[in-house]
Amino acid sequence: MASKQPAVAITGISGNLGRALARQLHGEERILGIDRRPFPGRPKDLEIHQVDIRKRKAEDLFRKGNVKALIHMGIMHDPRMSAEEHHQFNVLGTAKALEYCARHGVKKLVVLSSATVYGPHPDNTNFLTEDAPLMAAARFGEIRDLVEVDILAQSFIWKHPEVETVILRPVHIVGPTIRNAASNYLRLRHPWTLMGFDPMIQLIHAEDVCRAMVLALTPGARGVYNVVGPGEVPLSAALAELGHTPTPIPHFLARPLLDRLFRLRLSNFPPGELDYIQYLCTVDGSRFVRELGWKPRHGMRETIRSVLADDC
Repeated sequence: MASKQPAVAITGISGNLGRALARQLHGEERILGIDRRPFPGRPKDLEIHQVDIRKRKAEDLFRKGNVKALIHMGIMHDPRMSAEEHHQFNVLGTAKALEYCARHGVKKLVVLSSATVYGPHPDNTNFLTEDAPLMAAARFGEIRDLVEVDILAQSFIWKHPEVETVILRPVHIVGPTIRNAASNYLRLRHPWTLMGFDPMIQLIHAEDVCRAMVLALTPGARGVYNVVGPGEVPLSAALAELGHTPTPIPHFLARPLLDRLFRLRLSNFPPGELDYIQYLCTVDGSRFVRELGWKPRHGMRETIRSVLADDC
């Protein structure tokens, strides 16, 4: 196995974003996929290992698989899972992945974080830069483990300068197969909005996020980068583009009402998500543009409307 050409390992490859990334790298790199979930319909030359990143079998892949780079996107985002389960898989899983990179000579590490770690807040300035504090967990406890993952990766940068480490913080990822909170919200025919609030939002197409991860593999690239799409628009404009009719709710009623609906399993949106349609959380992506020449391929209208497409 060690005699094979160097591989790019991808955690979370069986998810929809992981599959899209595999399509972009397929034929260009030897891919070593790691995921607890199966990957039905995979190309025969795609090397998939159905293992938990925290287990010894996963470390064996780094020991024997000639891994030159790791793209770590094996993060669980299930609002119905407990905080303990999220922490066990996301934080401890990331710690193990970083440990394998340091122990087995991986030269490049790309960690997919999110711009949501900054957190929407009434006092946020326009266009937060990469050195802004990560405040998301202050009001939305369910995102605490994602902030911890980002902080773990930042610490790894300084502890292991021999590994070129890149942390990417993309804005809200949307796309035809993406099933995150932002995409699911934009698919609602009559989504809630909060009376008196119409924040600017930033969206990026899933295919552009995959391109950003590939770009982060560039030799010499290291550090933290915000990744933005084609710009920003008011929430109301995005809903109008989709032809949706919002349902305005007084903000002081929305949180207790959504909390009750979530507890009764009549909604899949935890109450903390309301902050993202109330307060500003826009980021400055100029560093990625300046240092690596980043430019998204999908325009604003195409990005917004991608949530309505049937497939990639």
